[in-house]
Amino acid sequence: MLNNSKWISYPYDTKFACPIFKKSISLNGEIKRATLKITSIGCYVACLNKKRIGDFIMAPGFTSTKRVQMQTYDIKELLEKENEMKVILSQGWYKGRINWRANKDLPHRYPALICEIELVYKNGQREYIYSDESWECSLSKITMSDIYDGEHFDNQMSESYSPVKVQDYPHSLIVNQQGPIVKEQEIVLPHRIFKTPKGETVIDFNQNITGYFEISLDAKAGDRVSFSFAEVLDKDGSFYTENYRSAKAEFEYICRDGVQSHKPLLTFYGFRYIRVNEFPCEITKDSVKAIALHSDIERTGYLDSSSPLLNKLFKNIIWGQKGNFLDIPTDCPQRDERMGWTGDAQVFVKTASYNFNVEKFFEKWLTDLRLDQTKSGLVPSVIPQVWGDDWSGAAWGDASTVCPWQIYLTYGNKDILKKQYKSMCMYIKYITSVTKDKYLWTGCEQYGDWLGIDAPAGSYKGASDQDFIASVFYLYSTSLVIKVGKILSKNVEKYERLYANILNKIRKTYKEYKTQTECVIALFFDVAEDKKAVSRQLADMIIKNGKRLQTGFVGTPYLLHALSQNGYSELAYDLLLQENYPSWLYSVKQGATTIWEHWDGVNDKGEFWSKDMNSFNHYAYGSVADWVYGVACGIKTVEEKPGFEEIIIEPTPTKKLSWLSAKIKTKRGVVSSAWFKEGDSFRYEITTPSDTTVIINGKKHFVKKGSYVF
Repeated sequence: MLNNSKWISYPYDTKFACPIFKKSISLNGEIKRATLKITSIGCYVACLNKKRIGDFIMAPGFTSTKRVQMQTYDIKELLEKENEMKVILSQGWYKGRINWRANKDLPHRYPALICEIELVYKNGQREYIYSDESWECSLSKITMSDIYDGEHFDNQMSESYSPVKVQDYPHSLIVNQQGPIVKEQEIVLPHRIFKTPKGETVIDFNQNITGYFEISLDAKAGDRVSFSFAEVLDKDGSFYTENYRSAKAEFEYICRDGVQSHKPLLTFYGFRYIRVNEFPCEITKDSVKAIALHSDIERTGYLDSSSPLLNKLFKNIIWGQKGNFLDIPTDCPQRDERMGWTGDAQVFVKTASYNFNVEKFFEKWLTDLRLDQTKSGLVPSVIPQVWGDDWSGAAWGDASTVCPWQIYLTYGNKDILKKQYKSMCMYIKYITSVTKDKYLWTGCEQYGDWLGIDAPAGSYKGASDQDFIASVFYLYSTSLVIKVGKILSKNVEKYERLYANILNKIRKTYKEYKTQTECVIALFFDVAEDKKAVSRQLADMIIKNGKRLQTGFVGTPYLLHALSQNGYSELAYDLLLQENYPSWLYSVKQGATTIWEHWDGVNDKGEFWSKDMNSFNHYAYGSVADWVYGVACGIKTVEEKPGFEEIIIEPTPTKKLSWLSAKIKTKRGVVSSAWFKEGDSFRYEITTPSDTTVIINGKKHFVKKGSYVF
């Protein structure tokens, strides 16, 4: 692609300052069609005649370093007789601090630009403008831009152009745009502006978002604007940034004369609060507005209930997904991390695919997983792999099997199984090759039940046996390889034998379960031989703990499922509706507007769990929504006819709520399920776009497309 164009860069390393590239273009007649094809190593903003080209924020996106996505824009309406095209380039995800661990190994030292403009005149003539030695470059007014540290913009700087440097980078890096682009989405206006006990001026947007902001002011040349960002206030009500770790997350702007507005161009922030360090005039609610960014994914799922607290949780789950689905499924959007953690993506993918249409989003991310998977089959803990670590843990690496399977179930996308099947098999081969004990996964470093609150002092891992967790996920991923192999008409006999041997070995080796998470995964993944006894044990553990959970990243997504599948639906509702710590609604009552990384990110005394790992926008525990969609409201896919070609709707109501409803926009239409408490009975209102089996109190009703009341 772009074979006639050349990679061009600034002649030397600009560090975090952003170079700008310029090309003058004169038209030779009336234009019929004009197209720009462009990509970069680093992130770019392209302008034609001072007007931005396209609305892709942070283009060309975050991918494996083995590829870059090319964008195609229609630029006809931006053209004039004489034209000036400019492109600003930052280090972005490729060379910035976010990639510091791998920087020394990256083959392409300088951020670089490559593009082609095709002009088709009405007389049939075609003209091409390529990126090459004819372009000029300068340092831009962006004196610093980094994803972790923010952006500095100096409106008083002038541009001084000189020849570009042509880089011998391969054209084979370039691929067509695969995933949805990142766009500006909601505008969030200030909720209040106040003074903290320390005298700080702080803007509260009343919503933790991922994005940036736009300032508007009347200033003099040289006046300075300086902002800092935070998710929460400390217990005294003052600005708190320690959980950002080394991420400076700052903004500085040097003004020109007159009325002006500005927003960052090549970075983003995770924040609810902005501290105004400097502002040349009185700052008001009209001076700044926040702009939420996320991938351009369509909202498809809706949950609603009679409980205001539960509804706030549902809203927080949506905001958590939006804030962390910025081109990749990040763990968090604010601190010096913002990585595509595989474990988070794996536990949340079902909820994600119901809340939003994420089919293309995961196709793109799974392509990078496939590219960054090692020859041994190891799946790195973060995708894209920019940390240079050849290490993987159970329930994290299993994103390679779980995510494509769920995308297939939700969207009926068989193609994604074809593309990922080899990767799935390689992952099983990797586990088999590294384990200490045959037919188990032992002897390797693991994440365990990450952040389980039954963890011993000083540990981030829960108390659950990490080898047991790893072995169960070995079993689970093998089962998915079998299912996918059969769909693709592959011979899966060796995997069926492997599955039987793993299951037998697990049952012989692990006969007792000592934690909530161990009970949960033993039940959910069909490891427990006496499910009745294990489910009773789990229920007893929860009840003795005050009807509260102790699970972490591994146990929590399956906890309510394990209970409801084994006759303890009311106890599952007790956990969902629990308001005391630890619980989903505890953070809601503490004022959360997204999902927290820790159950006790802030305790009831206003004290923080930790400084180094305490995100307040971490979507993983929002995976509970898939239980609400699929069990409480009962909307289920059918494996044999995925993509909601056929549906099972089997609601599980409770008298603890007056009503509950779920709606999912599928490829075949909207499916909805709602139930309402009416005295000692329930009224069910169901709409389906496909042939559906409705199960009410164990009785099956076979219905066609339409709306029904039971």
